[in-house]
Amino acid sequence: MWRVWERMLEVEFIDRSVALAGKAFVSFFPLVIVVAAFMPEGIRSSLVSSVTFRLGLRGDALTITREAFSSSDDLRQATGVLGLVLAIFFASSFTTALQRVYFHAWRRPRHGGIGVYWRGLVCLVAVLVAMALLAGVGDDLDGGLQIGLFAVAALAATSGVWWFSAWLLLLGEVRARVLAPTGVITGVVTAAYAASATIWMPKVVTSNEEQFGVFGVALALVTWFSGAAICILIGACAGVVVAEDPGRIGMLVRGGQSQTLTVGASPPLPPPAGELSLRDAFRSTDDM
Repeated sequence: MWRVWERMLEVEFIDRSVALAGKAFVSFFPLVIVVAAFMPEGIRSSLVSSVTFRLGLRGDALTITREAFSSSDDLRQATGVLGLVLAIFFASSFTTALQRVYFHAWRRPRHGGIGVYWRGLVCLVAVLVAMALLAGVGDDLDGGLQIGLFAVAALAATSGVWWFSAWLLLLGEVRARVLAPTGVITGVVTAAYAASATIWMPKVVTSNEEQFGVFGVALALVTWFSGAAICILIGACAGVVVAEDPGRIGMLVRGGQSQTLTVGASPPLPPPAGELSLRDAFRSTDDM
C-alpha cells in the first residue's frame, strides 16, 4: 500500500484528478448526451437509467438530467452529424488527460503526432459502445439471478475496457499482460464508487440544489467526477505497483519475465530524485 501511495504522489494525483474530472465534466459528459440523441429510443432510455444510477441522481436533479437526454429531436437538429463529430473530437481532451495519467504512472517519455491523437478517439468509441451495450442488455433483465450475472459480466466488461484503454493510450509500449491488474483494479474501484454514490450523492445534490439551484447540481456532478478520477488514478498506480512487484505476484502478472515493456520500447524515465510529500500531489509539472 505504501508503494501505491508513493506512486500516487509521484503522479501528482490531486492535480491530475482535478484536471481529469474537469475534462470529464465539460467534454465527455456532454458527449454522452449528444451521442444518446442519435441512438434508438430503447437504448437512449437505458443509457439514461445507467447514467443517472451511477451518478446517484434523485428528485429535481434526476428530472433535469432526463430532460437533457429526452430532447433528442431538437438536439439532433441543432448538432447534426457534423456536431456529433466535433463533440467527439472535443471530448478527446478527456482521453488526453487520461493518457497523461498513464504516461506518468508508468514513467513513459512524452510522445507526439497524430498516432497519439487517434488512439484517444478509439478509446472514446470503445467506452461509448460498452456503455450502450451494457445499458441495452441491463434494461431487458427480469431480476434475481439475471441481475447478479449481469453485474458480474458488467464488471468484467468494464475492467476489459479500462485494460484496453490503458494499453491503447500507452501506445502499446507496455505489455498487454501486465496491464491486466490496471484494468481489474480500476473496474472494481470505480464500480464500488458508483454503488456508494447511490447512497451519498442524492444528499449532496439536494443540499447543493437548495443553496445554488441548477448551478449546485453542476457542482455536485463535479464532485462525483472528482471522486471517479481519484478511483482511476488508484487503478493506474496500483496496477503499476502490482506489475513491477519483485515477488511472486509480480512474476505471475509478468508471465515469469522481468520486463514490463514491449521489445523496442523506449526506456522508462528515472524515478524522483528525492522523497515525495503530500505537497507534491498538488503541483503540476510539464514533463508529460
